[in-house]
Amino acid sequence: MESGFGVQRRAGGGSPAVGASQRRRKMPPRAADYKLQVIIIGSRGVGKTSLMERFTDDTFCEACKSTVGVDFKIKTVELRGKKIRLQIWDTAGQERFNSITSAYYRGAKGIVLVYDITKQETFDDLPKWMKMIDKYASEDAELLLVGNKLDCESDRAISRQQAERFASRMSGMRFCEASAKDNFNVDEIFLKLVDDILSKMPLEVPSKELSNSVLSLQPEPEIPPELSPSRMRCC
Repeated sequence: MESGFGVQRRAGGGSPAVGASQRRRKMPPRAADYKLQVIIIGSRGVGKTSLMERFTDDTFCEACKSTVGVDFKIKTVELRGKKIRLQIWDTAGQERFNSITSAYYRGAKGIVLVYDITKQETFDDLPKWMKMIDKYASEDAELLLVGNKLDCESDRAISRQQAERFASRMSGMRFCEASAKDNFNVDEIFLKLVDDILSKMPLEVPSKELSNSVLSLQPEPEIPPELSPSRMRCC
């Protein structure tokens, strides 16, 4: 009985010929040159999850549910010819989760502190978050203050100058305004952190030292208020 598949065999039997040029082996992905853990903190509803998801997945949810405890995303980026693996932790803003989220401060080399430019209470909470940082974070951890929801400029409650003054009182803290909804300054926030790391680390780092990579930030140059447009590019 003849086979219905009609497979032709080479004379003398054996498997169908497969040329060497047709064989393609997938190369394993290149390992990361650097690894970095960053946490995002701030009061409830300021847009921490939205900033993380906009950066990692380029998505925005208008009605995101509040984070319960902690969540995280992984994103790999390449800068200056180096491959960097970012582990970004999104922490809950409610006080009842502080005992859970405090553990994530210790391993973080970068801390993104977020407030909502339209809600005064989220800005007033910043000293409380600074106390958490002082209590739990490493002294090597560098800080980035982000005023989110720049797309709601007409409802602004905190001026850029107020936030700049707050950041200037914290040694080495960088400040930036952003909009997760409009995808404004979001990539700049995270990629600038990565670029600062590379600029201050040796070209070759043993793999065992990767987890101890130090995040280094420089304060943003002071800009006269009269020269500050409403939507300034970050960093």
